[in-house]
Amino acid sequence: MDILNHLSESVTLGQQDRVRELVEEAIALEIASPQILTRGLIPGMDVVGQKFQAGEYYIPNMLLAARAMQGALEILRPRLAETGAKPVGKVVLGTVHGDHHDIGKNLVRMMLEGKGFEVIDLGINTPPARFVEATDETVDIIGLSCLLSTTAPFIGDTIEALEKAGVRDRVKIMIGGGVVSQKLADDCGADAYGRDAAVGAVKALELLGVDP
Repeated sequence: MDILNHLSESVTLGQQDRVRELVEEAIALEIASPQILTRGLIPGMDVVGQKFQAGEYYIPNMLLAARAMQGALEILRPRLAETGAKPVGKVVLGTVHGDHHDIGKNLVRMMLEGKGFEVIDLGINTPPARFVEATDETVDIIGLSCLLSTTAPFIGDTIEALEKAGVRDRVKIMIGGGVVSQKLADDCGADAYGRDAAVGAVKALELLGVDP
């Protein structure tokens, strides 16, 4: 459908007003909400991720596209709920204790939502106990963001807290941020490391066995 192609392109270009207009037009044309999401919005965010990986897009481009996606989701969420459409998975996301940086975390959240995940964003400076509290039986993945070397130990502390609470075995843990590396992920027992927001969203799908 041409309108869904236009929608995808407008998301990629970060055209917030145009994206909302096209979503409303698609709804008026009685295109099913899950189809608007999976054939219009998500492909657009996929292109954004690909362009970022190729060095054609930078953080400002990603933010514009992600905000356009967010505006569309505000319209679609109630309708998706009515159809009974389920998210790909549920992620609890937060910046670890002592770290007050959120740009990277926010990009990850937007890219995850662009892939069809439900995201519970705990914000910045999140103590291990808060991650434990938020991890109920519906959570599939826990995402830990960290930018500072001084707060990196809280990644391990958070994973340890999840283990002590008896929830570690039923969730996947993904980490990322400025000081994070694959070695750190291996050392602390995380399941995946995302070097940037686009990779993180793909890794999240892989963790659940979903084709990116």
